[in-house]
Amino acid sequence: MSEMNRRTFLGTGAAAGALAAVGGCTVPGGEAGGDGDGSSARGGAGGQSAPESVPDFALDEITIDAVHEGMRTGEHTCRSITEMYLDRIEALNRQGPRLFAVLEVNPDALEIADALDREFQASGPRGPLHGIPLLLKDNIDTADGMTTTAGSTALTGSIAPQDAFVAARLREAGALLLGKANMSEWAGWKSFEFGASGWSGRGWDGGRGGFCKNPYALDRTPGGSSSGSGAGAAANLAVATIGSETDGSIVGPSSRNCLVGIKPTIGLHSRGGVIPIAHSQDSTGPMARTVRDAAIMLGTMVGVDPRDPLTAASAGNFLTDYTGALDPAGLSGARVGVLREYAGFDSRVDALFEEALDVMRAEGATVVDPVTLPGELRFGNEYEMEVLYHEFKADLNAYLASLGPDAPIKSLAELIEYNEANADLELALYGQELHVRSQERGPLTDQRYIDALAASHRLSREEGIDGAMDEHRLDALVGITSGIPAMQDPLDASGGGGGGCSTPPAMAAYPNMSVPMGFIHGLPIGMSLCGRAWSEATLIRLAYAFEQATNVRQPPTFQATVRV
Repeated sequence: MSEMNRRTFLGTGAAAGALAAVGGCTVPGGEAGGDGDGSSARGGAGGQSAPESVPDFALDEITIDAVHEGMRTGEHTCRSITEMYLDRIEALNRQGPRLFAVLEVNPDALEIADALDREFQASGPRGPLHGIPLLLKDNIDTADGMTTTAGSTALTGSIAPQDAFVAARLREAGALLLGKANMSEWAGWKSFEFGASGWSGRGWDGGRGGFCKNPYALDRTPGGSSSGSGAGAAANLAVATIGSETDGSIVGPSSRNCLVGIKPTIGLHSRGGVIPIAHSQDSTGPMARTVRDAAIMLGTMVGVDPRDPLTAASAGNFLTDYTGALDPAGLSGARVGVLREYAGFDSRVDALFEEALDVMRAEGATVVDPVTLPGELRFGNEYEMEVLYHEFKADLNAYLASLGPDAPIKSLAELIEYNEANADLELALYGQELHVRSQERGPLTDQRYIDALAASHRLSREEGIDGAMDEHRLDALVGITSGIPAMQDPLDASGGGGGGCSTPPAMAAYPNMSVPMGFIHGLPIGMSLCGRAWSEATLIRLAYAFEQATNVRQPPTFQATVRV
């Protein structure tokens, strides 16, 4: 389908009706952004409609520690907890508010829960996640009854021959992999005009599915590409979730869903068995409602993996337990630098950021303001894009080859052909120009790629994060994770809301962490902390101290709409 045909389709009454059928979405006129009335308060809400009716939930906001305490006392079993989450998904995912956050649940979930209960009774917990139901983004392989598709119908029915390394590590820690979370198809690497985060061909299903929704305001974006992971954790569809990020896809949805998200140093977690965009920037990470839960999860996912050569560098640099960094006084004596150039897009968000900086000062941190990074470090710069074009082609072809001879598609070229042949579904709303441009690139030996990667690392590391932190003797850099969640508008490729400082650590392959900072009219806003390679423990220490000083997190109320 041509670009003109796609836009013509979206402009018709039939298109509006189709969007209304998928979770009640309409095509809004755009985001009410820009400067407003200055209403920005932690926990503040205003301009809200009547909320969607959602049943009470006994496990609402429960933590990993609380689940385990309930299992020890006999109040809960793994089976009872799993049954409650399955009921919760049934009530909220395609009914009620119709979040469309979960693409499928594990058909063997209850049998696995029973086995975990027997093991708990016989020998105690297997590990720090024993019996904890988690949702995984749909680009993380599981060799079980669930498929892994990156949201694309091109991989319908694809069951991986083995678990992704991170999925295997989570199982070893005792986690119950409850289901696969919706996502922006191919992690958003499909079209420049991928305006609506959380859209996937698999979720859309010819108009029978829907866009993933933000549980704080159902007509606003949950962020992407880990959309279902963000909405699922926020709406208590699981104890926590796993997302993935190439540039902003863990921290962005975490900000928009009032979550803690950790994008680790590249190599801390293996990408073996994760459908890729680019090995230079891809990572997986936890998305949770508390810093402690995110820290517990992070330590279970580490390790050197032959399937991912970059994990070799993590030996001696990872911890299997990051909870030792949970110090409520962790900001005392710290030095943080302010990424001021990534602010200034909305006065209300800026005001909230200033309050957060004041909290850090009050907790004993020295705030260095501003700290400047090279101006080229903005999302979509020529160096980052060239790296992603080349690596997507090479890495996706390698992943598809790992599926064996029965893979539904076997190359990026076949994917492009599949999308064209199924244009009414896969290209109904968005094109695939990013796929096409990637296919046009040569191998990773091309000088064009080698030069782009070298420039990307130089700008983001020596001249960027490392340079700034050396100059100012910093423990971390701090900035606004993202702006006000935008209206879910398929025609708006900007994503709306403004802001975001994920690109410097993404290009550098360094860690980045988002922690809830506050609300604007009930819509969540997050603060980012990033730093040097392998500095996850430092970021957790600072984030935990901020979290304990502010206690921002509030569960969603499933408003139909919020005016800002």
